[in-house]
Amino acid sequence: MNGIVDESMRALLDVSLAAAKGANKQVLTVWIDTAFNGGLVIPRRRIERLGLKQASTTQAILADGRSVDLETFTCHLEWFGGECRTQAVANDGEFPLLGTLLLADRKLTIDYKTKTVVLD
Repeated sequence: MNGIVDESMRALLDVSLAAAKGANKQVLTVWIDTAFNGGLVIPRRRIERLGLKQASTTQAILADGRSVDLETFTCHLEWFGGECRTQAVANDGEFPLLGTLLLADRKLTIDYKTKTVVLD
């Protein structure tokens, strides 16, 4: 899987996901966030456009130490030749994030000089 490093130095990948197994997938550009140990964070407005269904809530501790309840939504991600059911956390941010849960057992190479991202 190949991506880019943008002008703001964000490592970005395009992923395809859907609200249900076998449904039409939509491409979402995600920012790789190695400080996030979950799977996906998707802005609430994008979740609505994607038609994702709420799965549950989960408690999280933010970087500033605050504990918050976060809504989670089920989605189906096209992932290395297969389909992976995962949960996405909703937020009010601007960018979708891809965390280390989905990077497990993968090799991530970010080359800032050539502005390339490779996830094997």
